[in-house]
Amino acid sequence: MAPSPDSSDSPCACKGVRRCLVCEQIKGTCQLEPSVPEVVHHFLYNPETRLAVCEDAEALSFPFPGVFLWENFISEAEEKALISSIDQDVWNQSQSGRRKQDFGPKVNFKKKKPVEQCNLDYHPQRGSAIDPHLDDSWLWGERLVTINMLSNTTLTMSLEQGLPELGLGGDVQVAVHLPRRSLLVLYDEARHRWKHGIHREDVHERRVCSTYRELSAEFLPGGQQAELGAQLLKMALSFQGTPI
Repeated sequence: MAPSPDSSDSPCACKGVRRCLVCEQIKGTCQLEPSVPEVVHHFLYNPETRLAVCEDAEALSFPFPGVFLWENFISEAEEKALISSIDQDVWNQSQSGRRKQDFGPKVNFKKKKPVEQCNLDYHPQRGSAIDPHLDDSWLWGERLVTINMLSNTTLTMSLEQGLPELGLGGDVQVAVHLPRRSLLVLYDEARHRWKHGIHREDVHERRVCSTYRELSAEFLPGGQQAELGAQLLKMALSFQGTPI
């Protein structure tokens, strides 16, 4: 059985500016917050209308393409079975208070050397979070898929340069609520233009998510790396359920 969410062999895996509650307590430092823009516009994503609605002015909204949310994608019994199976494998320390299980070939994005799936474990006792970021588009394809388990959370989409076409200068943030047992797919602008992250304060209980990535066009038939892509897919099909 894997260790409990708040236990580990080493204090944490944070590097550089990354922080979690564990290293803050050990080093006696506070979380390094990114510089806050002078103007932040807050919106809430409505999955029914697919609009981002301003939290301060109900009349202000805009289409927010590239988000597909399927609530109750898995049942309670399926969630229980998945978590039981996932926890049988070893959790490795990751940055910002997270733990991780990687499946598939390791990838060096700087050197562009390699489809993968990983499980991530968030816990409030570790101050788990993930900074706003764009997933790599060299290897990973159009869709980013996540199954959210054990607790509700909020994914924050952010656009630092604002939306001048709507007269919104400064940082624009759209909160996407992720119910427990839901499936989320990011694609189009939500995948390539908007950064996504999870704030520490939005992790209230243990949260486990399974993330899935597909290959980009460069690694598919007709692409420059098609041969390598075929090898990666062959490796993925030989999956035996053991994290790397």
